[in-house]
Amino acid sequence: MEVVDFSRSFLLFRTDLQKKPSQTASHKAPFSLNNARVVLDCVCRIEDRDGYIEEFALGASCKTEQVGAEKDIWLEPNGDFKPIYGRERFLILKAFDVAGKTVQLYPPSQGEQPERQVGVRDEAFDDSRVDILRTEGQVLKSPEEVVNAVLANEPLVATTQLSNSRYEVTLEYPVKTINANERDWVYQTDTGPVLLPNLELDPEELITGMELAYSAFNCPRWTEFIVRVPTPIAEGISVHHYSNPVRWDAHNRIIRRSV
Repeated sequence: MEVVDFSRSFLLFRTDLQKKPSQTASHKAPFSLNNARVVLDCVCRIEDRDGYIEEFALGASCKTEQVGAEKDIWLEPNGDFKPIYGRERFLILKAFDVAGKTVQLYPPSQGEQPERQVGVRDEAFDDSRVDILRTEGQVLKSPEEVVNAVLANEPLVATTQLSNSRYEVTLEYPVKTINANERDWVYQTDTGPVLLPNLELDPEELITGMELAYSAFNCPRWTEFIVRVPTPIAEGISVHHYSNPVRWDAHNRIIRRSV
């Protein structure tokens, strides 16, 4: 079967201020042109009973920055930044020292940037694309095969299939962390982040409800996610933290990726 080669699959966006103003920048850029390339953490494919199909790509986390600056590269306040692309729309997730913080967009006439900014890719960027490279893979059919592949340092990809009465979802993601026990032939993933969709939403709104989660499973039949949510740490203060456990009946596979 084919699997995503996550080491060579990227999300890209191009900003050219000579062509159009940025809709996502929170500072005056040192240069008018930039191409940002972000490796993928997860591909989420959703389809419904009426023929709707869409893939969502989750980019790896980075930090808010001034590209090409001679000093003071890191913006203050500094935020974690994760992009998510659908077919036409994007979702940018930012997280600061406390949940609920916003920053000023540049120029300030654009107002404030929320933690969850949704927009249209063609309107926000001079260009944007998702390049997903696939390669051959082999499904590992037993705990013994999984454990042996782990101990042999084989590159592994997981797929997790979820469903409800309306949608079928396939999450595909690299297995970055996994536990293995060659005495009892037990394995368990502990990896992410992955995209966890809100399947109560209509197709055109699915991107607005995407959450980040880590995935753990030790058999093909179910997955437990730990979801990033605003988490109280003191009266009136919350932070974004992976603190909400959610269990799904699922179909999981671990696949050895060809090198």
